Amino acid sequence: VKLWDAATGQELATLGGHSEWISSVAFSPDGKKLATGSGDRTVKLWDAATGQDIVTLRGHEDRVSSLAFSPDGKRLASVDRTLKMWDAATGQNLATFKGHGDVLGEVAFSPDGKKLATGSVAHTAKLWDAITGRELITLIGHSAPVNSVAFSPDGRKLATGGSDRIIKFWDVATGQELTTLKGHEDRVSSVAFSPDGERLATGS
Repeated sequence: VKLWDAATGQELATLGGHSEWISSVAFSPDGKKLATGSGDRTVKLWDAATGQDIVTLRGHEDRVSSLAFSPDGKRLASVDRTLKMWDAATGQNLATFKGHGDVLGEVAFSPDGKKLATGSVAHTAKLWDAITGRELITLIGHSAPVNSVAFSPDGRKLATGGSDRIIKFWDVATGQELTTLKGHEDRVSSVAFSPDGERLATGS
């Protein structure tokens, strides 16, 4: 992992410790910690200021494809074929959420930290109760793997991007499909809302 000065582009540090390629990175909301997920099936937490390896989180059975800190920075979600929740301070595994049964794509917390969204190779996305681990809603509508998920800043909408080259908007409360966006010529690998929720950026 490399850390860079975002203003100057200067390389600040190189963090080594994983034994396979790194598939995901996430900063804690306060910027003090960095989480990294790898093909070696582990998650590492780092001190973002010093580059020190704080703790290694073990328990995944496949590569860790996505990471997300809760808005308060107290929990960390990570996914492979399952969704795991960790205490971001101690590294303790708090829960393992099962339900997809296949390789997962991205994971995202709702802005209030009460819900989680995941995408899956099984052509679905799911909404979870982030506190209890209970599966709330399965979102069915894509015809190919769902690679990316993002909550709107107000938490009312979820955007999903799929290998079927489309983006869908969903009502988070009901699971109802709201809109389908078309225009990409290949799989949609990333989606992101602007901070005011007025725009959506999609990568393909």
